[in-house]
Amino acid sequence: MKRSNRLVLLVGVFLAIVAFIAIIVLNSRTQPTQNQQPTKLPTVVAATDIPLGAKIKAEQVKIVDLDIAGRSAGAYGDISQVLNKTVRQDVVTDQQLTPDTFGATSQGQIIDIEVPPGRRAITVEVDQVTGVGTTIKTGDYVDMVVLFPPEQFPVITANPQDNTFTVVAGLNGTSVKLLLQGMQVLGTLLPPAPAQPQAQEGQQPTTPSGTALQEGQHEIVALSVDAQMAEVIKFAQVAGNISLILRSADDFRDPATGLPLETPPLPDETTGIILKTLVDRYGVLPPELIETVLPEQPRR
Repeated sequence: MKRSNRLVLLVGVFLAIVAFIAIIVLNSRTQPTQNQQPTKLPTVVAATDIPLGAKIKAEQVKIVDLDIAGRSAGAYGDISQVLNKTVRQDVVTDQQLTPDTFGATSQGQIIDIEVPPGRRAITVEVDQVTGVGTTIKTGDYVDMVVLFPPEQFPVITANPQDNTFTVVAGLNGTSVKLLLQGMQVLGTLLPPAPAQPQAQEGQQPTTPSGTALQEGQHEIVALSVDAQMAEVIKFAQVAGNISLILRSADDFRDPATGLPLETPPLPDETTGIILKTLVDRYGVLPPELIETVLPEQPRR
C-alpha cells in the first residue's frame, strides 16, 4: 500500500474516533438534563402585607421560584388556587400561602391570637344552635344577640298601703336584644374529634364525614372588642343566653381591594323584643280571657 493511501486511512480513522467521542460528550450533557429532577418550584407568596379577614386579590400575591427544601408543605403553586379566599391569619410580605393560611390548621387549638392595638380579646362559648352550627372561623364577623330569661324581669305590682311589692305570676318577662354588632373573630377552639371505634375483623374502618355535627358540640370563640363591649358580654354571660350571628364578610371589606374597611359600617337599629312587641308589632295573638261560670254550690 502506498504511503499516501495509508495516511489518508489513518486520518479517516482519527476523524471517526473524534466524531464518536463528540457524540458521547453531547449525550452526556443532554441526557442528565432530561432525567434531572427540578430543584425549584413555582410558589405563591404575598406581594404585600395581608390583614386577617381579607379576601385575596390578584395584586396581593405573586409567583416566585423557591428551592424545594425551603418550600412549605402544601404551598400553592398557582395564583388561581388562592384568589377570593379569606385569610384566617395575618400574612406578611413574601410569606408563602398554604392551606393553614386559610384556616386548615387542625381543630382543637387557638394559634397565635393577635389582638389589634386598642382592642381586647374576650371568649364566648356557643353550641350548635347558638353558634351557627359551630361553623364560625377565624377572621369572620359576628353580631351578638342576648336573651334575658323571665326571672331577670319579673312583673310586679305595688301595694300603696304598705309599699310592698308582689310578683305577678304567669306573665312572660323574656327580653331579647341584638346588643353588639360587627365583632371580628380572632380565633376559635373546637373540641378534638372523638376517637373512632375500632373496626371488627373483616370490616373496613369508617371515616366520619367532615360535615357531620357532633352531638352537644361546643365552640369557644375569641372576639375582638373594646372595653365597653367586654363589660356588656360579661354581663350577658352571667345573666342571659348568648347567640352569635354570622355576618357576611363583604359587609366589612373594601369591594375594590378586598381589605377590611378602615371605618366599620354603622350598626343596624333594632327594637329589641318582648312579648308586648310581638303582640303590638307582629300581630302575635295573646291568649283570650274566658270567663267561666261555676255552678252554685249547695250551702251548708
